[in-house]
Amino acid sequence: MHCRHYIIGDIHNSIKEFNSIIDQIAPSRQDEIVLLGDAFDRGGDAPDPVGVYFRICRLGMQASLRWIRGNHDQFLAEYIYSYHGACEKERRSIQPYIYNSFDMMKDRLTQVDLLNLADLIMGLPLQIEINIGSKKYLLAHAMTFDPALVEQDDTLYLEGLYDMEEYWRQGVKGYVSLVGHTDSSYQYNNSHGRYLDGQHSIWTNDLENVYMLDCGCGLPNGRLACICLETGERFYA
Repeated sequence: MHCRHYIIGDIHNSIKEFNSIIDQIAPSRQDEIVLLGDAFDRGGDAPDPVGVYFRICRLGMQASLRWIRGNHDQFLAEYIYSYHGACEKERRSIQPYIYNSFDMMKDRLTQVDLLNLADLIMGLPLQIEINIGSKKYLLAHAMTFDPALVEQDDTLYLEGLYDMEEYWRQGVKGYVSLVGHTDSSYQYNNSHGRYLDGQHSIWTNDLENVYMLDCGCGLPNGRLACICLETGERFYA
């Protein structure tokens, strides 16, 4: 059986959509799944960060799984360290986490569980490379960089540049880049690319060397997106 690589965009606490994508692709043990980051925060009407975390863990036993660190994942990890690194008295003065993930997790997970999650997140890669035949792919949360160059500041992989227009238009020479972070609906009036399946779908530039897989999951009218590198087949929930 041939290995398939399935790339999944920003989940943002949306367990129902995440489960739907996994059911659609039905991965085997030979397949590899890559999460582009931002598994946590937000999540629409039924956010479930613990469910997403447990599903990721189970998925890692079902197929080969790689998870790229997103900025929201890192926000959560840093808050966990800050909160659990403080004494009880100091915690009263710590500002609440700006998103919903921490409080929902704290109700169901122990301090040790949360610190283990934070350690896991901070150990996640910022960029990975996948070679399939003659095609070379780069995957990162917000922005990719030529691996031959000096390693960039973490924030650039996590959040990109202030002005991303040139990157979206040109990509990284010699590679096909797949990223999340920026909702693809942002590109509705960009004349240098197209949506693959209508609005709230995966967007690619004219060179077809940058693919944006954050399709607004966890926001109104958003969808969770996935693409298979070998076949180009797309999946949405």
